[in-house]
Amino acid sequence: MDKNTYIPENFIDDVQSYIPPHLALEDFISSCQKPLRLSIRVNTLKMSVAEFELEAQKIGWQISPIPWCPEGFWLTRSEEEEAALPIGNTALHLSGCIYVQEASSMLPPLALREEIQTIEGSEFAILDVAAAPGSKTSQLCALMDNRGLLVANEFSSSRLKVLAANMKRMGVSNCALSHFDGKIFGDYMFECFDHILLDAPCSGEGTVRKDPNALKNWSIESNVEIAEVQKSLIKSAFLALKPGGTLVYSTCTLTPLENQNVCKYLLEEFGDSVETISLENLFENAAHATTEQGYLHVWPQIFDSEGFFIAKFKKNASVTHENQQVKKGAFPFEAFSPKAQQTFNSYLKKHFKITELPGDLMQRDKELWLFPEHLEVLKDKIKYSRLGIKVGTIHKNGVRLEHELATAFGYLAKQNIHALTYTQAVDYFQGKDVRLDKPTSESGEVILTLCGAPVGLGKWQKGKIKNNLPRDLIAQGQLITWV
Repeated sequence: MDKNTYIPENFIDDVQSYIPPHLALEDFISSCQKPLRLSIRVNTLKMSVAEFELEAQKIGWQISPIPWCPEGFWLTRSEEEEAALPIGNTALHLSGCIYVQEASSMLPPLALREEIQTIEGSEFAILDVAAAPGSKTSQLCALMDNRGLLVANEFSSSRLKVLAANMKRMGVSNCALSHFDGKIFGDYMFECFDHILLDAPCSGEGTVRKDPNALKNWSIESNVEIAEVQKSLIKSAFLALKPGGTLVYSTCTLTPLENQNVCKYLLEEFGDSVETISLENLFENAAHATTEQGYLHVWPQIFDSEGFFIAKFKKNASVTHENQQVKKGAFPFEAFSPKAQQTFNSYLKKHFKITELPGDLMQRDKELWLFPEHLEVLKDKIKYSRLGIKVGTIHKNGVRLEHELATAFGYLAKQNIHALTYTQAVDYFQGKDVRLDKPTSESGEVILTLCGAPVGLGKWQKGKIKNNLPRDLIAQGQLITWV
């Protein structure tokens, strides 16, 4: 029990005014003072759920499935075990095979699962309006199986760096990162996206089990101010949504001011062009947290989780928008020349037996990037911070491969692969060269794996593998940071 959790009296009075009649205020307060269960999500871009369950059994982890997320598990670790080896430093986390993610925060992407998985091919685009640190973004990319295009936006520059590092670790290749106030999307990308997730900035009332000081600066006045920002974001997101598309709105707060009232604003603003899709059947027992409008209002005591709110809407028809904007400035990339592309592909085939990379090879100065296949339609709409993945640096004698090519596409390699032992992995993530048990006659680049998943690049050098891990990802850097 964490009796130090700060819960102000005026907050309790406010909650009393809107807590559902079938829930008790005392249970809510009691739940807020309990520690939050550790939960993780398997990253199916790197490891199957079945493979994770076998690995967890092998290392003695006690896991239990999260009922609403097939890839989610609650994980029981003792304080001693966590102190000896924090979850963020375990092999499964370092390899990108798992993401430490609160169980109820897995719900918003799951509200789009059916829509995503019924799309055939790669001709679709999804927007994540407020993406950092990347738990839901990487979950969406896994649901998309790296198909199509995911535009992940983050307004905070520091959080954008964390988002980029997490996408590298998780093996994401279909993502474009942008750095804007989410209010611009309706103007610059009007009706461009098949589906949209808006996990809106909020007062965080549902997070007190993770952060005992989450309510230190709580006030109704602040709720009202935040709700105005949320209304501008949800309007922009709806304008950016294609007719027939789906918008999921979520927060990790409890107040109707930031939840039901924001949804009511959307419905009133766009009338018959928008309809609510009930989430009552999203998973077994979802009805326990479903409001009369069909929204999920997850209180901490219902599923022993953080508090969360999720709403789902469909855009029935196109809407008028007179303030559409056009980006100025030239696109800074050009297609990689056919001759150079043939040479590059020949190297990948000869050295790794990788026959083809999905996407379009583009060049900016000496940088070689692989763009997601659907980017052509949207590449000129806004200025992006990152587009796809950087696969190499161009030299006069060819292309030097970059870290991201290995993390995203190393699974395609059939040769020049080295499986790291845990001891070697510790050295690798600390930026040290990897010592080999015996000298090797191999030469050139090698893809390194951990837990069967690609984690980076090295270079064969007789009795060792030279470490090519980017400096910003070396131990205690972004790669092993989890939020």
